Amino acid sequence: MLALRGPEPGTVVSSRDTATAYSRAFARPAWLTPRAAFVLGLLSLLAVGALVASLAVGSVALSLEDVWRGLADRDAGLPATLVRDLRLPRALTAFGIGGVLALAGMLMQVLLRNPLADPYVLGVSGGAATFALLVLAAGAGGLWIYGGAFCGALAATLLVFALAHGPGGWTSLRLLLTGVVVAAGFGAAVSLILSLGPDSSLRGMLFWLMGDLSFARHAGGILALLLVAVVGCGVTGRHLNVLARGESRAESLGIAVRPLRVGIYFAGSLLTAAAVATAGSIGFVGLVVPHFMRRLVGPDHRLLAPAAALGGGILLVLADTAARTIVAPRQLPVGALTAAIGVPLFLVLMRRQRTVG
Repeated sequence: MLALRGPEPGTVVSSRDTATAYSRAFARPAWLTPRAAFVLGLLSLLAVGALVASLAVGSVALSLEDVWRGLADRDAGLPATLVRDLRLPRALTAFGIGGVLALAGMLMQVLLRNPLADPYVLGVSGGAATFALLVLAAGAGGLWIYGGAFCGALAATLLVFALAHGPGGWTSLRLLLTGVVVAAGFGAAVSLILSLGPDSSLRGMLFWLMGDLSFARHAGGILALLLVAVVGCGVTGRHLNVLARGESRAESLGIAVRPLRVGIYFAGSLLTAAAVATAGSIGFVGLVVPHFMRRLVGPDHRLLAPAAALGGGILLVLADTAARTIVAPRQLPVGALTAAIGVPLFLVLMRRQRTVG
């Protein structure tokens, strides 16, 4: 596992020595090590297993042979309808949304240098959902929903930045309190929109807000965004590694911190907006997955990014499979299941942060 350590207190080193030390610490490509290959290989197998399980499990159970026939033959009758038309697009969409949410959480944790940062906790998901609902209430749809969600995510992130940056910079307590206040404000806005909306669409809007994948039909867009995000995080992985250790260290190495922060800011907002516009507000994936993967594979973002993408995809595919199976044929909102996982872990992380502080 790669580790990045600064000079010992009292040691005088030149900027060139510091740059050399950081360069060596992150020079070897982490994804080529045996441990990295094993972890990514295992996660890939788990991802395939989760997708296969999502195709086989449901209100109508299918055998593995039926799943294969449904995939291979469009004229296979009921298996083809269930697998090709219903379950496969939904499973792939769930995988893509889980991956982008995990990457959004990872980027925000780098940006704010706080392991508790998460699009849901900090109100970014709420901002995206609020603006998307405004677009829906205005009678628009399609790309307008994505544009509204992106603007809402940007506005929420900017608001958290502005309110949390006080004397002495950001602190964990200030960030969390700011995020809670911003999320509560957007929650009130959502309630107002719902109360003024038509009764005929109220139940659908509520399910969408809690995370709903029942209308997922096209997974290509979200999967393409996930692939671009993973590649982008891999290319900028070394810069993310250094920025996570502090802006002063990054500046001493000649990294353009401001453009990098702006890029992370826009990328995190775009990923969050795409997830919210596609399936509503799904919480805690961006908190749970990066934290767990960081403990599993280490802090190097060249490895952490693909691991988080795979882990987020696996988590949401399994959660969505459970959501449409537990009380079948009725379906539960998938956001409720991810919250059931995320809330206890968030409380544990809060306790550890308080103990460390």
